[in-house]
Amino acid sequence: MRATDIKQKAMQLGYASCGIIPAVAFDEYKRHLDERTRIFPESKKHYEHMYGFVKLPESAKSIIVCLQRINRYKVPGSLKGLIAKHYLFDGRLHYSSEYRSKSEFETYLKTLGINIVKGSVPDRWAAAKAGLGKFGRNNFIYSPEHGSYVNIAVWAVDKTLEYDPMPQDIYLSECRDNCQKCARACPTDAFSGGFSMDMGKCVAHLTFSAEDALDEKTRSQMGRWLYGCDVCQDVCPANKDKLAEDEDFPLLSQFDEYLKPENLLAMDEDTFVNIVHPRFWYGGKESLWRWRCNALRSMINSGKAEYHQLIKDCCEHEDARVGEIARWGCGKLGI
Repeated sequence: MRATDIKQKAMQLGYASCGIIPAVAFDEYKRHLDERTRIFPESKKHYEHMYGFVKLPESAKSIIVCLQRINRYKVPGSLKGLIAKHYLFDGRLHYSSEYRSKSEFETYLKTLGINIVKGSVPDRWAAAKAGLGKFGRNNFIYSPEHGSYVNIAVWAVDKTLEYDPMPQDIYLSECRDNCQKCARACPTDAFSGGFSMDMGKCVAHLTFSAEDALDEKTRSQMGRWLYGCDVCQDVCPANKDKLAEDEDFPLLSQFDEYLKPENLLAMDEDTFVNIVHPRFWYGGKESLWRWRCNALRSMINSGKAEYHQLIKDCCEHEDARVGEIARWGCGKLGI
């Protein structure tokens, strides 16, 4: 079977690019994980599960990687600076065109007698090794055409195919020229030399994985972000003029009202479980407390007087974590 046929099908289904490489153990990936845990020992727990990506199942012979561009979608004005683009334009949602493309592509592979092998593949490393993009200092993969505003789909399969040459250099030259804009702009100083980032300090990670209400310094640094963070991508020169924003993402306009901070703060469990959680399912059904904390912090850091009464009303909230943030906010705002 010809790799060109597989790539042509990917293009027909709307993928921006497609590459195929041999299924090999990602030794470089493991070395980088080892380095991260050495540099950031306090964040070791955040990296431990990633070691499962290092070794592929023996039945895997090839890796197919495709990029989908998300830079065509518009960010609703009410959600700018609150929800990161990659989470707004999630290709894993069943009603998205990206999900349909993935399903059709997998069906096509089966018609060729190609079986998908269960197992974990480090998608960004696979994309870089397939020559579809390069790593930026902020650890995102950058496509020449679409910058970092891409989703990556990757499959390990059981057939030997024609392979693309794997580039030796997988890092953006702009970053190698000692551009530090993302590092300087990072609200929590998560970057530390080279192309290394401390996940334990990353705002995006903190918004959906924090185990408590966070310390006061971190709360202030996180600004208004509710879920994810786009700061390092928005300031990156390699992303200049890469946002087209000429299409609406399906159903987002009907959903954005639920994601306003004041509505999240007042949200009941049923609304969260039945409406918000299905869209952000990976955060867990028991995470409404975290959304409330994020919403309250966002309102406090906005400094808007219209939120003052809502903040004061939460000082004795039934969830102690929410109440503690509210009292912190009252002190910070002097209300």
